Amino acid sequence: MTVHFIGAGPGAADLMTVRGRDLVAASPVCLYAGSLVPPEVLEWCPPGARLVDTARMVLDDIVAELVAAHGRGQDVARLHSGDPSVFSAMAEQMRRLDAAGVPYDVTPGVPAFAAAAASLGRELTVPEVAQTVVLTRTSARATPMPPGEDLRTLGRSRATMVLHLAVQRIESVVDELILDYGGDCPVAVVAYASRADEVIVRGTLADITAKVREAGIERTAVIIVGRVLTAEDFTDSHLYSAARCRS
Repeated sequence: MTVHFIGAGPGAADLMTVRGRDLVAASPVCLYAGSLVPPEVLEWCPPGARLVDTARMVLDDIVAELVAAHGRGQDVARLHSGDPSVFSAMAEQMRRLDAAGVPYDVTPGVPAFAAAAASLGRELTVPEVAQTVVLTRTSARATPMPPGEDLRTLGRSRATMVLHLAVQRIESVVDELILDYGGDCPVAVVAYASRADEVIVRGTLADITAKVREAGIERTAVIIVGRVLTAEDFTDSHLYSAARCRS
């Protein structure tokens, strides 16, 4: 048997990959976070599948389910919202599966920041505006950030910054970034990206806090900060330039 770690995407069920869908359909056990994974995805599970909502489970209990399925010779679809390579808590599960001798593989998914950028209709890397995207979070209600990864340090690059798990601390995020990005720097907050109840709030570092509070956004949101959000007068990419095509 194999534990399949599968990126379930940002919210819309049809944004899961075909490979992920097929693995769900072939696995007699499915572990998922009910608060994040769209319920439509569970409709792909085979009849009689064991469905386990991990939203209120601790790591030991989750791993016990995976090991038990291994003992029964059953494949497991282990669903993670977005893409499991970012902020998924997949690494500690893998570490324990390694110790238990349980095989696994990983199927990527559409990350929340990509769905948010799509909803905004923006590219996060624009020539001569920003060519770097920083994916990060804040440390409140989570493990501490490693040295050198605080917002003040990361913000000095003025790169496009995407913050996960941070909207509850929007005030402190603004306080730490405004010194380097400036109060007029564009910001977008996208909650429930790609879902029917998606909410988009646009503003600047100077006014985004009030707008987010007015919209009532408290969770399941990404914050995107950077000049790319409103960039219009920029150089065309070299990728499709006439000079490149002639060379």
